[in-house]
Amino acid sequence: MAAFKSFRDFYPYYLTEHSDRNCRRMHFAGSTLVLLIVVAAVISGHLAWLWLVPVAGYGFAWVGHFAFEHNRPATFRHPLYSLLGDWVMYGDILRGKIRI
Repeated sequence: MAAFKSFRDFYPYYLTEHSDRNCRRMHFAGSTLVLLIVVAAVISGHLAWLWLVPVAGYGFAWVGHFAFEHNRPATFRHPLYSLLGDWVMYGDILRGKIRI
């Protein structure tokens, strides 16, 4: 297992683990759903809905990895950097730096 000294070192590796466009699309869909769930839970006051956050986020991402990327999600080896990578990649997609 590779050791990374910083997130800056990890992120290029993270992107190689997400080279399939459909995998990135699944990540983007899951992350968008996470945001929608959080907003809906806060606005409605139904905070119990927050249990859906990891189901939506990881569910979509893992389907992307197993069905399209055919690799093991980085979450299993680098959970914190991987979570941060999800959101940095999401922002990069929104800014057009990464295509989906």
